Amino acid sequence: MIRSSAFSLFSLLLTLTVRAEVVDIDNAELARLTAAGVPVIDIRTAGEWQQGGVVEGSRLITYVDERGHVDAPAWLAKVQAVAKPDQPVIIICRSGNRTRAAGQFLSGQAGYEKVYNVKDGMRAWVQEGRPVTAVASAVAQCPSGARC
Repeated sequence: MIRSSAFSLFSLLLTLTVRAEVVDIDNAELARLTAAGVPVIDIRTAGEWQQGGVVEGSRLITYVDERGHVDAPAWLAKVQAVAKPDQPVIIICRSGNRTRAAGQFLSGQAGYEKVYNVKDGMRAWVQEGRPVTAVASAVAQCPSGARC
């Protein structure tokens, strides 16, 4: 009985240490991490990208479509083309709400070890006067053959 309880506790602790970490970051940390080469995935819709622009270098991969649907397997396949589960990744949306759900999916179900959630999203980035890039420029930066 004691061995069984000890094994269960050990298994639980091991699971908790293997789980990915979702870290909320602000715009200063976003700028620092992107300068260090951590990829940014903008999960907003195409209309939002066109309306407000994107952080330079972002990969454009919608998580929740205009009808509120999520195709998690298709989205994950696109994310994996940008960053593997053992690599850090930054996710951004309009206000930080959708990225919270996407981050939990990446950490809890897809095995990503380090996910950065831009807690106040593009809204705060723009309000701080930080630079944005037009969607056409962002799409042009997408590697040939990749879906950005």
